[in-house]
Amino acid sequence: MSVWNYVVTAHKPTNVTHSCVGNFTSPQELNLIVAKCTRIEINLLTPQGLQPMLDVPIYGRIATLELFRPHGEAQDFLFIATERYKFCVLQWDAESSELITRAMGDVSDRIGRPTDNGQIGIIDPDCRLIGLHLYDGLFKVIPFDNKGQLKEAFNIRLEELQVLDIKFLYGCSKPTIVVLYQDNKDARHVKTYEVALKDKDFIEGPWSQNNLDNGADLLIPVPPPFCGVLIIGEETIVYCSANVFRAIPIRPSITKAYGRVDADGSRYLLGDHAGLLHLLVITHEKEKVTGLKIELLGETSVASTISYLDNAFVFIGSSYGDSQLVKLNLQPDAKGSYVEVLDRFVNLGPIADFCVVDLERQGQGQVVTCSGAYKDGSLRIVRNGIGINEQASVELQGIKGMWSLRSLTDDPFDTFLVVSFISETRILAMNIEDELEETEIEGFCSQVQTLFCHCAVFNQLVQVTSSSVRLVSSTTRELRQEWNAPSGFSINVATANATQVLLATGGGHLVYLEIGDGTLTQAKHAQLECEISCLDINPIGENPSCSQLAAVGMWTDISVRIFSLPDLNLITKEPLGGEIIPRSVLLCSFEGISYLLCALGDGHLLNFQLNLSTGELKDRKKVSLGTQPITLRTFSSKNTTHVFAASDRPTVIYSSNKKLLYSNVNLKEVSHMCPFNSAAFPDSLAIAKEGELSIGTIDDIQKLHIRSIPLGEQARRICHQEQSRTFAICSLKTHSNAEESEMNFIRLLDDQTFEFISTYPLDTFEYGCSILSCSFSDDSNVYYCVGTAYVLPEENEPTKGRILVFIVEDGKLQLIAEKETKGAVYSLNAFNGKLLAAINQKIQLYKWMLRDDGTHELQSECGHHGHILALYVQTRGDFIVVGDLMKSISLLIYKHEEGAIEERARDYNANWMSAVEILDDDIYLGAENNFNLFTVRKNSEGATDEERGPS
Repeated sequence: MSVWNYVVTAHKPTNVTHSCVGNFTSPQELNLIVAKCTRIEINLLTPQGLQPMLDVPIYGRIATLELFRPHGEAQDFLFIATERYKFCVLQWDAESSELITRAMGDVSDRIGRPTDNGQIGIIDPDCRLIGLHLYDGLFKVIPFDNKGQLKEAFNIRLEELQVLDIKFLYGCSKPTIVVLYQDNKDARHVKTYEVALKDKDFIEGPWSQNNLDNGADLLIPVPPPFCGVLIIGEETIVYCSANVFRAIPIRPSITKAYGRVDADGSRYLLGDHAGLLHLLVITHEKEKVTGLKIELLGETSVASTISYLDNAFVFIGSSYGDSQLVKLNLQPDAKGSYVEVLDRFVNLGPIADFCVVDLERQGQGQVVTCSGAYKDGSLRIVRNGIGINEQASVELQGIKGMWSLRSLTDDPFDTFLVVSFISETRILAMNIEDELEETEIEGFCSQVQTLFCHCAVFNQLVQVTSSSVRLVSSTTRELRQEWNAPSGFSINVATANATQVLLATGGGHLVYLEIGDGTLTQAKHAQLECEISCLDINPIGENPSCSQLAAVGMWTDISVRIFSLPDLNLITKEPLGGEIIPRSVLLCSFEGISYLLCALGDGHLLNFQLNLSTGELKDRKKVSLGTQPITLRTFSSKNTTHVFAASDRPTVIYSSNKKLLYSNVNLKEVSHMCPFNSAAFPDSLAIAKEGELSIGTIDDIQKLHIRSIPLGEQARRICHQEQSRTFAICSLKTHSNAEESEMNFIRLLDDQTFEFISTYPLDTFEYGCSILSCSFSDDSNVYYCVGTAYVLPEENEPTKGRILVFIVEDGKLQLIAEKETKGAVYSLNAFNGKLLAAINQKIQLYKWMLRDDGTHELQSECGHHGHILALYVQTRGDFIVVGDLMKSISLLIYKHEEGAIEERARDYNANWMSAVEILDDDIYLGAENNFNLFTVRKNSEGATDEERGPS
């Protein structure tokens, strides 16, 4: 294996941590800016909803995201600070439609203890300074000069060490911060300080407030005319200013996010840990605050950020579930909720566990994740490729080709579906009940196989059979003109567009016809030296109904040729190499670039860039899509043209950023496809596969598809069992009643419907920590093994746990055996027909023993001490790789003769591990809590065990 490992992101971050609203891209436009871990997304508010404008990667995890407007500027700037103490100020350049960096820098200090409660970044409402709380006891100030430029940063000592929140107050002549902190007796207070920029120091401020609610952890500064600050606690909300103090009790809750509704700060939206959205109103007489009122609006995802957009539209950004765009209604719905969810934005995070399963048995793995937290917990099925959602299907054997036709040239919808068989052609149409039924087009020849059909100009239809080309009126359905093949010749392949027909007869004859109003004229004939295997004249030039070029695939010399139309002059000849003939050619255009696609009989596809004016081909690329012959067809989805390659591994070809991308379709073998855009089935595809014809719509054209199974509880571990066709999960359900209680379950789900089919409740305080499907030596059954821990409030580390062994019988979980352990069972692995468990600091091996009464039990065989906490374990053969809480990766080996586990090698770096995996016999992959991946290699060449440690 190479020394370097290539890591690529398959899916961008989806967890929304910050959001803000302002006039960023122009003074008149309102923008929503969303931070997703290492990316920012800039959206424009339009009457149709949120329109994405830009998605930008940031080098670092975003800790602060704030919009501000320096003096004299017409639109807002964006301030971003990252977890590694880098910051930047970004501005939108309207001319080039991209971001410009106005300022950037590093605000880290050489010494200092990073804050426990995360970074705080705030901007003075009058744009005099930016304040950052990054280290305990220090407040960093970045002042602005009068032109809005940033000056050199400096630190001010902050007496309060346990800071919970800091905000700038509005309406103060000098910049003033308000600090919420906890003292060493765990009481919480608020203090204010003026920032003296000249002296680079604090002046004790205008007011302070002691002994607040013990759960107070959020400050909301109130803009003029009221000014002051709201202090949000777990049981009370307080409004406080220099001369007013007002408080109201609330239902116990932990407020996670807030969003200001009005510019004057009289109304705020509050989102709590249970996903409830409240409206907080400041009541006032003239400009004097008289009290507070709070009202429950409804339920959303658990919010990490709330941005009020406009006209009662609100963006709820979530780290624990899908983010949402909601509308606040004036009247409640039937359930009493004022919240209406308009749009959801998928969020996969936080993923607690996942497994890879081939659910459709097509040789394609799907990732099933335990996503979300609390009430937003769900399973997500993530698969590569594009799904077809079947709307209707009918059994039909032996389909040889399909085409959709319109009854009028300008009709927006297709009316007929022509289906060709080896010795007949059938025509299907939609009836009044929106059902497909058989019909007739009198001018078509239905007793023979159709080679090609197309809609033509002047409300006409073209049918090509082996003996003739028929031009039929689409209104009267009668034959208007017929062109017959010369006697002794039959038509082998044909293609057409709205005004042209190109066909090939035996002996290498290429014939070009032009379509008029009731006329078919042979315009040109060419004799080629070998037989023709496929043709295409799809118009991709200026004229949408007429092509200047024809693509022709050849037998014998195995080439593809470009001819000019109407004179059939050879422009380009491209030998394909090899012995496999081209079976389908297609002229197409993606994102303004013209291509020639050429599909071979062995499942390979060649693509060339095509110069429309000269006909030359360049930039040849070859990909393998399957093993069977491919047929190519264009279709459109959401006003964009894509190509469908029908074969044993059907594929959609599309373009993104001027690159061709191939996404497999989640269907088994497809022989033919054609677009069928009828009124009943808009934007649909007709698909012929083994013995049936189905009509379906296609998913969004993108790489990954995510299906969500909401659980209403948090799945912590997941495992799949092939034999019983089930998933088992360890889940945690939180009840939000007066006493917050938690229940833990082992749940069994059907792997097709994802419905709960059996549940095993765990004891109070017992958590599921690990789950495994395995079988044991001398026992043909397959079991689910679950490792648990008793998490007691008074214990720092669990001292007790269980290993439970279940069998699935008639869709039910039956407990077969249980074994008590002296700690949490963090990991379980199948190991040489035995069970390997990681229990607190020990690795323990159990064997499956048959008792005299015919039942089984787990019996301890041997173990290995020497870890702080063995959290993650992977095995390969007799090797055991352990990821420790803080001692990185170690390698153990099981010795059969001695029945013992010994350490073979270890990494002496102090890494706090979050996962391990074995890449091959010698290379192991680790992930640690600073969000880094690293690999270690076993030093196999060492002469002694000491030298064989990881390098």
